[in-house]
Amino acid sequence: MIKILIASDHAGFFLKNKLINYFKKKFEFIDFGTHSEESVDYPDFAHKLANEISTENQSGVLICGSGVGMSMVANRYKNVRAALCFNENMAKLSRQHNDANILVLGSRLISSEEAIKCFNMFFSSEFEGGRHQARLEKFNHVESIK
Repeated sequence: MIKILIASDHAGFFLKNKLINYFKKKFEFIDFGTHSEESVDYPDFAHKLANEISTENQSGVLICGSGVGMSMVANRYKNVRAALCFNENMAKLSRQHNDANILVLGSRLISSEEAIKCFNMFFSSEFEGGRHQARLEKFNHVESIK
């Protein structure tokens, strides 16, 4: 069974649990929290999950209200490629072209049904390599901009 790391803030709590319950027979979930709808700071959960993914070859899901904050925090980590997706095509292309390893969802901007479709597409698509590999190798290369 494929292991998926998952985390949300309070705004994403309901959607996180919906995804876990919908896919629990197909995937093993490691839940990094939050565990209620009580207000929390999304960076705390994005840091936990992204740090784990940056050191291990794993995949994950982050969910907050818009998805933007979680994406910004997660993408600061080396070897993390967090993709904010709003439809199946974005989820597919983020895997095929960018080898994304974290699916980010905005619970206030996407329906549960569309989130399920994105999740399914993200975890059933694979990196194509080829012309995309050279671009991917540039992700962790940072130069000072003057």
